[in-house]
Amino acid sequence: MSAYLDDPPLAFAHRGGAAEGDENTAEAFARAVALGYRYVETDVHATSDGVPVVFHDTTLARVAGRPERIEDLSWAELTTVWPAVPRLDDVLAGWPEIRFNIDVKAASAIEPTVEAVTRVSAGDRVLLASFSDARLARLRLLAGPKVATSLGMRSVARLKAASVGGWRITMPPSAVAAQVPVRYGRVRLVDRRFIGYAHRLGLQVHVWTIDDPAEMHYLLDLGVDGIMTDRVDVLRDVYMSRGVWPTEGNP
Repeated sequence: MSAYLDDPPLAFAHRGGAAEGDENTAEAFARAVALGYRYVETDVHATSDGVPVVFHDTTLARVAGRPERIEDLSWAELTTVWPAVPRLDDVLAGWPEIRFNIDVKAASAIEPTVEAVTRVSAGDRVLLASFSDARLARLRLLAGPKVATSLGMRSVARLKAASVGGWRITMPPSAVAAQVPVRYGRVRLVDRRFIGYAHRLGLQVHVWTIDDPAEMHYLLDLGVDGIMTDRVDVLRDVYMSRGVWPTEGNP
């Protein structure tokens, strides 16, 4: 098993717990860690001068009401416009005991992300993710096979088709998980056949973004290996009710 993965089920604080309204901030991460989360999902863009920053959107419009694009601002300019945005290396260094699931949102962020992970020696506690298979291929090349990755959209589609058709496929050596929504359009991705096939390939199945406790219970009964949520308190309560919330000395 990858050094990144604990025994399932894993609980991921999506953007640190986006339901509280301060997603992808130091405050959000600190709150999730205080609740006992060991896995935090986050996103990375890069500034115009190559600083990897923890931020989901391409622009500042949704969170700050500003039209600027992250990649068009230098780090100094970004801290002036929206100082709540943290640097990736500061986040990784600030919580050395936490494992980060990093969704690399743009090609311009690939090299800065890998450089930050290497600089703070965090390769064994990060998973690099992206919707883009091409982006992931570049990340794998730069980061090397020991840094955990998930699957892009095309690879997930292949995995789903193979689970239905019974085909034999192979996955990149660093791929440790399929991180998927329950459905993609009209197609239901997550069912027992999909989970079983992924497990036979040595992949965990992590599902996003689940905020309803009944659905959390259903997915855990189905056999998923991890759940990402915006409602960190709700997922914690569900895991505690099932006796699977991690405690000190019991990952």
